[in-house]
Amino acid sequence: MGLTAKKIENSDQTQKQDLRILLQLSSFIKPYKKIAFVAFIALIITSLSFLLLGQGIKLFIDEGIYNLSRNELFVILLVLMTLVIGTFIRFYFISWIGERISNDVRLAVFNHLLTLHPHYFEVNRSGEINARLTTDTTLLQSIFGFSISMALSSVLLFIGGLIMMIITNIKLALIVLISVPVILLPMAIYGRRLRTLSRKSQDTVADIGTYAGEIVQNIKIVQSFTREPEESYAFSVEVEKAFSAAKRRILQSSLLIAAAMIIVFTGLGAMIWFGAKDVANGEISAGELASFVFYAIMVARSVAVISEIYGQLQRAAGATERLLELLSEKPQITPPAQPKKLEKGTLSLSFNNVSFSYPSRPKEVALNQLNFKVNKGETVAIVGLSGAGKTTIFELLQRFYDPSQGSIDVGDIDLINLDPINLRMNIGVVPQQPTLFSADVTHNISYGNPSASKNQIKQAAKEAFALNFIEQLPEGFNSYLGEQGVRLSGGQRQRIAIARAMLKDPSILLLDEATSALDADSEQKVQHALKKLMEGRTTLIIAHRLATIMHADRILLIDQGQLIAEGNHQQLLTSSDLYKRLCELQFNH
Repeated sequence: MGLTAKKIENSDQTQKQDLRILLQLSSFIKPYKKIAFVAFIALIITSLSFLLLGQGIKLFIDEGIYNLSRNELFVILLVLMTLVIGTFIRFYFISWIGERISNDVRLAVFNHLLTLHPHYFEVNRSGEINARLTTDTTLLQSIFGFSISMALSSVLLFIGGLIMMIITNIKLALIVLISVPVILLPMAIYGRRLRTLSRKSQDTVADIGTYAGEIVQNIKIVQSFTREPEESYAFSVEVEKAFSAAKRRILQSSLLIAAAMIIVFTGLGAMIWFGAKDVANGEISAGELASFVFYAIMVARSVAVISEIYGQLQRAAGATERLLELLSEKPQITPPAQPKKLEKGTLSLSFNNVSFSYPSRPKEVALNQLNFKVNKGETVAIVGLSGAGKTTIFELLQRFYDPSQGSIDVGDIDLINLDPINLRMNIGVVPQQPTLFSADVTHNISYGNPSASKNQIKQAAKEAFALNFIEQLPEGFNSYLGEQGVRLSGGQRQRIAIARAMLKDPSILLLDEATSALDADSEQKVQHALKKLMEGRTTLIIAHRLATIMHADRILLIDQGQLIAEGNHQQLLTSSDLYKRLCELQFNH
């Protein structure tokens, strides 16, 4: 089940789950338990030091600063120095842990994304996935850093302050203690609402990122159709949705903090009133009352901080839930327990009664009992109408999906017995619409073989007839190409993709109309390069243009997922009416 499909289900689950979901991130803390222990010790020491300040206040008032002994002044100074140093150590290490956990979670999520099947990315929006990688993990960073530090410190000061209040004056302490259960009530009521609203708020932010990313990626289309005003209005609607969700969350959080503070300060005011009466009656000293007020304010502040952080923890719980959903997604394509390994060299391949439907369209048959074999070193072209199943053949060969029925053999080994990584290392692909990264030329070509030398990269570019235009770029091979290679023409992008495939030196070559974006001159040059590349390799070509299939050993004619004819060009012209019609329409024969 994908992210989008889970939203309704999870909106109900958020009512039932609580902050214990954060404990599921404990595995990310374990590697740093020593640092966490140091930070915790510093936290205890600073909390104790802060509690001792109350006794220092009592001494200052009851005895006077000039009447304190040198030892007493030294102890007070030592407590202050301990408080400062301990706070530094606590803040540094806990912030360090927060940053480290955030990055580890982000890395774990990204690594898990790399294992997921293509269908997952078909049914889930890239913007929402990116939001989980960025927004949600950044929220965890603040929670596991500053917020957790403040929360633990506040809990210790709350407990320590209560104990010191009881020791100082039990009657006044009881007045404060009566308000504690009343404080917890609004936290319980508003906390659950806040978590639900936090989840909705994070989802709307993800929607904004998705929408903006899509528009930016297709900005030329937007401007070409002059849709800027409509897109601006549509985006403003998405922004307002996010703001409305944020307002509801902020309102609940503010009510939670305000309710806690009203109750706390009401109790504090009553305590001061009764305490002042006791001082006037001589039952306690002014120093004891000041010390008690210090602890009472400490407890009140701790409650206020805890209630505020409780709201943040609710947001973190929502973010954690979203991240755990993603991490729990199981890849559909996994290596077998004991995978076989392909031998280096030329490989054969065959489809054996293969039927397949895409998971997103289970009722539509993409391939139907498809049978064919490609011998070692053979070049086979696949032709057919759009939607006939040509691209599906390539996707199954790379094991992005597994057949619904039948089997696919590569090198006489069933694909399900191969590790997908080992399989894909032996396959080179040149797609119809090449994918380039926003890095430089060297990175894009060496993606086919990261260990290749500069000379090998240059040679691959030369064989793909890309060297001339690369050297004319401002920084040559170090020139950045922009997102999706936007700084290059379509033909230039295609030649970069061909150079990448050449550098990979695969056993099986898959060409998806590899010269479709080239002009006549470049196409002729690249055809020569491809012919050289295909020597000694098993090659499958998806073709619409005559020039790309004239040299093929065989041509497979696919229609509605079935093989309806095969042979060379001349044979099919005489034996297949569909092929003849395709030639008339597509090849201008």
